[in-house]
Amino acid sequence: MDLSGYLQFVAALALVLGLIGALAWLVRRSGVAGNLMPTSARKGEGRRLGVVEVLSLDPRRKLALVRCDGREHLLLLNQGPAPDLMIATTGGPEAGREEPAEPAAPPAAPDFATTLEQSR
Repeated sequence: MDLSGYLQFVAALALVLGLIGALAWLVRRSGVAGNLMPTSARKGEGRRLGVVEVLSLDPRRKLALVRCDGREHLLLLNQGPAPDLMIATTGGPEAGREEPAEPAAPPAAPDFATTLEQSR
């Protein structure tokens, strides 16, 4: 193959990639792609499932904190024949992280003069 054959190949590849990009841009602009995706997969619209954090323990095991419907689940994920385990579940992202409330202050004792006046 000579140089003109290579140039022709590169030009055809660039044209095809450009057409694919233009088609994707038109589909996105027209809003057709939004009707094709399920509502749960659309960006920023009430997602029910999310990965909060992942911690690698060793090359075969990971801890994953997953949020689903307002509850958090701690999962031990194993690579290989060992089954995955759900270690804990909390009621929500704020459950278990609440700061203890301060104890209520005792009512102030009335001063001596007020008590003396009330007893007369």
